Amino acid sequence: MIGDSVTDWTDGSPAEAAGAAVSAHCRRIIELAGPSCVAVKPQLACFERLGWPGWKALEEVCAAAREAGLLVIADGKRGDVPVSARAYGQAMVGFTETPFGRISGLDADAFTANPLLGEDALEPMVEAAESAGAGVFALVRTSNPGAADVEDLPTPDGPVHEQLARMVDRFGDRLAGKESGLSGMGAVVGATAPEHIARLRELMPRAMFLIPGVGAQGGRAEDLGAAFAAGRAAALIAASRSIAGAEDPAAAAEELRETVWSVSG
Repeated sequence: MIGDSVTDWTDGSPAEAAGAAVSAHCRRIIELAGPSCVAVKPQLACFERLGWPGWKALEEVCAAAREAGLLVIADGKRGDVPVSARAYGQAMVGFTETPFGRISGLDADAFTANPLLGEDALEPMVEAAESAGAGVFALVRTSNPGAADVEDLPTPDGPVHEQLARMVDRFGDRLAGKESGLSGMGAVVGATAPEHIARLRELMPRAMFLIPGVGAQGGRAEDLGAAFAAGRAAALIAASRSIAGAEDPAAAAEELRETVWSVSG
Protein backbone atom coordinates (compact mmCIF):
# COMPACT_ATOMS: atom_id res chain seq x y z
CA MET A 1 0.00 0.00 0.00
CA ILE A 2 1.25 3.49 -0.87
CA GLY A 3 0.41 6.59 1.08
CA ASP A 4 -2.71 6.74 3.20
CA SER A 5 -4.50 3.52 4.03
CA VAL A 6 -7.85 2.81 2.44
CA THR A 7 -9.65 3.43 5.72
CA ASP A 8 -7.99 6.82 6.12
CA TRP A 9 -8.92 7.82 2.57
CA THR A 10 -12.64 7.01 2.72
CA ASP A 11 -15.74 7.55 4.82
CA GLY A 12 -16.64 3.89 4.46
CA SER A 13 -18.72 3.93 1.27
CA PRO A 14 -18.05 1.04 -1.15
CA ALA A 15 -17.20 3.39 -4.01
CA GLU A 16 -14.64 5.32 -2.00
CA ALA A 17 -13.07 2.17 -0.58
CA ALA A 18 -12.83 0.68 -4.07
CA GLY A 19 -11.40 3.89 -5.49
CA ALA A 20 -8.75 4.03 -2.78
CA ALA A 21 -7.81 0.39 -3.34
CA VAL A 22 -7.52 0.87 -7.11
CA SER A 23 -5.39 3.98 -6.63
CA ALA A 24 -3.05 2.24 -4.20
CA HIS A 25 -2.73 -0.84 -6.40
CA CYS A 26 -1.95 1.13 -9.56
CA ARG A 27 0.55 3.38 -7.81
CA ARG A 28 2.29 0.31 -6.42
CA ILE A 29 2.57 -1.17 -9.92
CA ILE A 30 4.03 2.12 -11.17
CA GLU A 31 6.57 2.04 -8.36
CA LEU A 32 7.61 -1.53 -9.17
CA ALA A 33 7.40 -1.68 -12.96
CA GLY A 34 7.83 1.99 -13.85
CA PRO A 35 11.64 1.92 -14.17
CA SER A 36 11.31 -0.47 -17.14
CA CYS A 37 8.53 1.49 -18.83
CA VAL A 38 8.07 4.72 -20.76
CA ALA A 39 4.33 5.19 -20.25
CA VAL A 40 1.25 4.07 -18.38
CA LYS A 41 -2.05 3.39 -20.15
CA PRO A 42 -4.94 3.65 -17.67
CA GLN A 43 -8.12 2.05 -18.99
CA LEU A 44 -10.63 4.80 -18.26
CA ALA A 45 -13.69 2.57 -17.91
CA CYS A 46 -12.07 0.72 -15.01
CA PHE A 47 -11.95 4.01 -13.11
CA GLU A 48 -15.18 5.59 -14.38
CA ARG A 49 -17.32 2.64 -13.27
CA LEU A 50 -16.53 3.61 -9.65
CA GLY A 51 -18.09 7.07 -9.98
CA TRP A 52 -16.30 10.16 -8.70
CA PRO A 53 -13.97 8.14 -6.43
CA GLY A 54 -12.79 6.36 -9.55
CA TRP A 55 -12.03 9.65 -11.27
CA LYS A 56 -10.15 10.76 -8.15
CA ALA A 57 -8.16 7.54 -8.27
CA LEU A 58 -7.41 8.13 -11.96
CA GLU A 59 -6.05 11.59 -11.22
CA GLU A 60 -3.85 10.15 -8.46
CA VAL A 61 -2.53 7.43 -10.73
CA CYS A 62 -1.75 9.93 -13.50
CA ALA A 63 0.04 12.16 -10.98
CA ALA A 64 2.10 9.18 -9.77
CA ALA A 65 3.03 8.32 -13.34
CA ARG A 66 4.20 11.86 -14.05
CA GLU A 67 6.19 11.91 -10.82
CA ALA A 68 7.88 8.70 -11.99
CA GLY A 69 8.77 10.35 -15.30
CA LEU A 70 6.28 8.32 -17.34
CA LEU A 71 3.93 9.45 -20.10
CA VAL A 72 0.17 9.02 -19.61
CA ILE A 73 -1.91 7.51 -22.41
CA ALA A 74 -5.60 7.75 -21.54
CA ASP A 75 -7.23 4.65 -23.00
CA GLY A 76 -10.88 5.53 -23.53
CA LYS A 77 -11.28 4.95 -27.28
CA ARG A 78 -13.40 8.07 -27.57
CA GLY A 79 -15.40 8.74 -30.70
CA ASP A 80 -18.54 10.72 -31.51
CA VAL A 81 -20.03 13.32 -33.82
CA PRO A 82 -17.83 16.43 -34.10
CA VAL A 83 -19.47 18.54 -31.39
CA SER A 84 -19.13 15.74 -28.84
CA ALA A 85 -15.69 14.76 -30.13
CA ARG A 86 -14.55 18.29 -29.30
CA ALA A 87 -15.67 17.77 -25.71
CA TYR A 88 -13.78 14.48 -25.57
CA GLY A 89 -10.63 16.26 -26.71
CA GLN A 90 -11.08 18.87 -24.00
CA ALA A 91 -11.59 16.15 -21.39
CA MET A 92 -8.50 14.17 -22.39
CA VAL A 93 -5.83 16.76 -23.17
CA GLY A 94 -7.40 20.21 -23.12
CA PHE A 95 -9.49 22.50 -20.99
CA THR A 96 -12.97 24.02 -20.88
CA GLU A 97 -13.69 27.70 -20.45
CA THR A 98 -16.65 28.33 -18.14
CA PRO A 99 -18.22 31.45 -16.55
CA PHE A 100 -16.45 30.34 -13.39
CA GLY A 101 -12.99 30.03 -14.91
CA ARG A 102 -10.95 27.56 -16.91
CA ILE A 103 -11.31 23.86 -16.02
CA SER A 104 -8.49 21.52 -17.01
CA GLY A 105 -9.18 18.03 -18.26
CA LEU A 106 -7.13 14.96 -17.49
CA ASP A 107 -4.01 16.51 -19.04
CA ALA A 108 -2.92 13.22 -20.58
CA ASP A 109 0.03 13.06 -22.96
CA ALA A 110 -2.03 11.09 -25.47
CA PHE A 111 -5.35 9.27 -25.74
CA THR A 112 -6.98 6.58 -27.84
CA ALA A 113 -9.77 7.45 -30.27
CA ASN A 114 -12.27 5.55 -32.40
CA PRO A 115 -12.09 6.77 -36.04
CA LEU A 116 -15.04 4.76 -37.37
CA LEU A 117 -17.28 7.85 -37.45
CA GLY A 118 -14.97 9.35 -40.07
CA GLU A 119 -12.51 12.18 -40.48
CA ASP A 120 -14.87 14.96 -39.43
CA ALA A 121 -15.36 13.24 -36.06
CA LEU A 122 -11.63 12.61 -35.59
CA GLU A 123 -10.69 16.18 -36.55
CA PRO A 124 -11.73 17.92 -33.26
CA MET A 125 -9.75 15.40 -31.20
CA VAL A 126 -6.68 15.86 -33.38
CA GLU A 127 -7.14 19.63 -33.04
CA ALA A 128 -7.21 19.31 -29.24
CA ALA A 129 -4.06 17.21 -29.29
CA GLU A 130 -2.36 19.67 -31.64
CA SER A 131 -3.15 22.58 -29.31
CA ALA A 132 -1.92 20.69 -26.25
CA GLY A 133 1.22 19.21 -27.80
CA ALA A 134 -0.28 15.78 -27.17
CA GLY A 135 -0.90 12.65 -29.23
CA VAL A 136 -3.81 10.60 -30.53
CA PHE A 137 -3.81 6.86 -31.17
CA ALA A 138 -6.66 5.95 -33.53
CA LEU A 139 -7.96 2.39 -33.61
CA VAL A 140 -6.79 0.74 -36.82
CA ARG A 141 -6.47 -3.02 -36.33
CA THR A 142 -7.32 -3.97 -32.76
CA SER A 143 -6.26 -6.96 -30.68
CA ASN A 144 -9.63 -8.56 -29.90
CA PRO A 145 -10.77 -11.66 -31.84
CA GLY A 146 -13.83 -9.82 -33.15
CA ALA A 147 -11.69 -7.20 -34.86
CA ALA A 148 -11.97 -9.24 -38.06
CA ASP A 149 -15.77 -8.81 -38.06
CA VAL A 150 -15.45 -5.19 -39.21
CA GLU A 151 -11.82 -4.12 -39.49
CA ASP A 152 -10.91 -6.85 -41.98
CA LEU A 153 -13.95 -6.42 -44.23
CA PRO A 154 -12.97 -5.86 -47.87
CA THR A 155 -13.40 -2.55 -49.67
CA PRO A 156 -12.39 -1.61 -53.22
CA ASP A 157 -9.12 -0.24 -51.78
CA GLY A 158 -8.29 -3.03 -49.36
CA PRO A 159 -9.67 -4.04 -45.98
CA VAL A 160 -11.26 -1.50 -43.64
CA HIS A 161 -8.17 -1.42 -41.43
CA GLU A 162 -6.11 -0.21 -44.39
CA GLN A 163 -8.63 2.58 -45.00
CA LEU A 164 -8.29 3.60 -41.36
CA ALA A 165 -4.52 3.53 -41.70
CA ARG A 166 -4.70 5.92 -44.65
CA MET A 167 -6.87 8.23 -42.56
CA VAL A 168 -4.28 8.23 -39.79
CA ASP A 169 -1.54 9.06 -42.27
CA ARG A 170 -3.51 11.99 -43.67
CA PHE A 171 -3.47 13.57 -40.19
CA GLY A 172 0.23 12.85 -39.76
CA ASP A 173 1.53 16.33 -40.58
CA ARG A 174 -0.66 17.88 -37.89
CA LEU A 175 1.14 16.16 -35.03
CA ALA A 176 4.55 15.68 -36.63
CA GLY A 177 7.63 15.81 -34.44
CA LYS A 178 10.31 18.35 -35.30
CA GLU A 179 13.30 16.01 -35.12
CA SER A 180 12.27 12.36 -35.09
CA GLY A 181 10.32 12.18 -38.32
CA LEU A 182 7.55 10.47 -36.36
CA SER A 183 4.05 11.80 -35.75
CA GLY A 184 1.97 11.93 -32.61
CA MET A 185 -0.94 10.94 -34.84
CA GLY A 186 -0.60 7.26 -34.03
CA ALA A 187 -2.41 3.99 -34.50
CA VAL A 188 -3.58 1.18 -32.25
CA VAL A 189 -2.36 -2.02 -33.90
CA GLY A 190 -2.90 -5.28 -32.05
CA ALA A 191 -0.10 -7.73 -31.37
CA THR A 192 -2.47 -10.66 -31.84
CA ALA A 193 -2.48 -10.33 -35.65
CA PRO A 194 1.17 -9.55 -36.42
CA GLU A 195 0.71 -10.52 -40.07
CA HIS A 196 -0.84 -7.07 -40.66
CA ILE A 197 1.92 -5.00 -39.09
CA ALA A 198 4.33 -4.73 -42.01
CA ARG A 199 1.58 -3.55 -44.37
CA LEU A 200 0.25 -1.07 -41.80
CA ARG A 201 3.74 0.30 -41.27
CA GLU A 202 3.98 0.77 -45.03
CA LEU A 203 0.73 2.75 -45.02
CA MET A 204 1.63 4.76 -41.90
CA PRO A 205 5.40 5.37 -42.15
CA ARG A 206 5.35 8.27 -39.65
CA ALA A 207 2.79 7.04 -37.14
CA MET A 208 3.66 5.81 -33.69
CA PHE A 209 2.08 2.42 -33.10
CA LEU A 210 0.44 1.60 -29.78
CA ILE A 211 0.46 -2.20 -29.67
CA PRO A 212 -1.79 -3.94 -27.13
CA GLY A 213 -2.36 -7.65 -26.81
CA VAL A 214 1.04 -8.86 -25.62
CA GLY A 215 0.85 -11.38 -22.79
CA ALA A 216 -2.62 -12.27 -21.55
CA GLN A 217 -4.23 -11.89 -25.00
CA GLY A 218 -1.64 -14.13 -26.63
CA GLY A 219 0.45 -11.65 -28.60
CA ARG A 220 4.24 -12.04 -28.60
CA ALA A 221 6.70 -9.17 -28.50
CA GLU A 222 9.07 -11.28 -30.60
CA ASP A 223 6.69 -10.97 -33.58
CA LEU A 224 6.55 -7.16 -33.63
CA GLY A 225 9.82 -6.17 -35.26
CA ALA A 226 8.11 -4.69 -38.34
CA ALA A 227 6.46 -2.04 -36.19
CA PHE A 228 9.89 -0.54 -35.50
CA ALA A 229 10.85 -0.06 -39.14
CA ALA A 230 10.56 3.69 -38.63
CA GLY A 231 12.88 3.65 -35.61
CA ARG A 232 13.11 2.46 -32.03
CA ALA A 233 10.69 5.15 -30.82
CA ALA A 234 8.09 4.17 -33.42
CA ALA A 235 6.08 1.77 -31.26
CA LEU A 236 4.89 1.37 -27.69
CA ILE A 237 4.18 -2.19 -26.58
CA ALA A 238 1.36 -2.34 -24.04
CA ALA A 239 1.15 -5.17 -21.52
CA SER A 240 -1.24 -4.86 -18.61
CA ARG A 241 -2.39 -8.10 -17.02
CA SER A 242 0.86 -9.92 -17.69
CA ILE A 243 2.73 -7.30 -15.64
CA ALA A 244 0.16 -6.22 -13.05
CA GLY A 245 -0.78 -9.84 -12.33
CA ALA A 246 2.76 -11.16 -12.20
CA GLU A 247 4.25 -12.42 -8.96
CA ASP A 248 7.11 -9.98 -9.59
CA PRO A 249 5.82 -7.04 -11.71
CA ALA A 250 9.25 -5.43 -11.81
CA ALA A 251 10.85 -8.54 -13.27
CA ALA A 252 7.99 -9.03 -15.75
CA ALA A 253 8.30 -5.46 -16.98
CA GLU A 254 12.06 -5.70 -17.34
CA GLU A 255 11.83 -8.97 -19.23
CA LEU A 256 9.38 -7.41 -21.69
CA ARG A 257 11.58 -4.32 -22.03
CA GLU A 258 14.57 -6.44 -22.95
CA THR A 259 12.58 -8.41 -25.51
CA VAL A 260 11.17 -5.27 -27.11
CA TRP A 261 14.60 -3.69 -27.24
CA SER A 262 16.00 -6.78 -28.97
CA VAL A 263 13.35 -6.79 -31.72
CA SER A 264 13.26 -3.03 -32.24
CA GLY A 265 16.47 -2.90 -34.23
